[in-house]
Amino acid sequence: MTPVDPPRDRGMSVRAWGLFVTVAVLWGIPYAFIKIAVDDGISPGFLAWARVVLAAGVLLGVSAAAGILGQLRGRWRWIAAYALVEIAIPFPLIGFGEQRVSSSLTAILIAAAPSFVALLALRLVPGERITGTRLVGLVVGLGGVVALVGIDVAGSSRELVGAAAILLAALGYAVGPMILSRRLQDLDARATMAGATVVGGLLLTPLAIAHPPHEVPSGGGLAAIAVLGLLCTALAFVTYGRLVGDVGPGRASIVTYVAPVFATALGVIALDEHVGAGAAVGLVLILAGSWLSTGGRLRRRRLADPPPG
Repeated sequence: MTPVDPPRDRGMSVRAWGLFVTVAVLWGIPYAFIKIAVDDGISPGFLAWARVVLAAGVLLGVSAAAGILGQLRGRWRWIAAYALVEIAIPFPLIGFGEQRVSSSLTAILIAAAPSFVALLALRLVPGERITGTRLVGLVVGLGGVVALVGIDVAGSSRELVGAAAILLAALGYAVGPMILSRRLQDLDARATMAGATVVGGLLLTPLAIAHPPHEVPSGGGLAAIAVLGLLCTALAFVTYGRLVGDVGPGRASIVTYVAPVFATALGVIALDEHVGAGAAVGLVLILAGSWLSTGGRLRRRRLADPPPG
């Protein structure tokens, strides 16, 4: 990947906070619905494909009506790269992981994504250094992952495999915003996500063909696919794309600090999941570490800053 230029210092406007809260909710609820779907017998590959194809249909229609699909000309290489790391790899990995661990644990592990952003920045951002508070944040965040896996998961090889798959998905979620910010930021978010979901659907088609449902999913499974496709993919991707455009990938990834709270609460309330000591300690450490490793603060937009593109 081409090194990422250092972004300018972009703060959080009122509009950005609204986008932030919306994405936090939309990214907090999918893990429970993924759990419902895979427990209903829907394979991770088919689930990922179905939600992405559903989202692609909606986003293509919206983008075509707005006349913005022409923006994608000459950008398909980066659209494909984004679709690969943000959709085609993470989506089935998360479903695979949730066949083995709870939705709450999944959301907490995904919260490590901002720490991965900070680590990747060392390689991709010229002159980037992590010292002081940010270094402490990386160590604390890593300690949270170790605590969660070591206390709640270590006794089960099946759960360890699931946790590893989810952490790999989190790494993809860290790379995606960098591509979005560096190569696709000037595009309308609706067009970008329409192209990404189309490519993602194509990449996931072999998995869907290889692992189709053996029977028609239940009402709960079908409802889960609909929520995941329409809200947690189509609406969430467009909203997140606009958030990245407003505040940059580092601050946008801070949404993963809030989403696990929604996800954990939903898992406990709706799915009767138990949050163990490792998950509780890990959640605090991962969120604190991710916060510190990405700067540890949200600054208001300066009046001299130009509006987002």
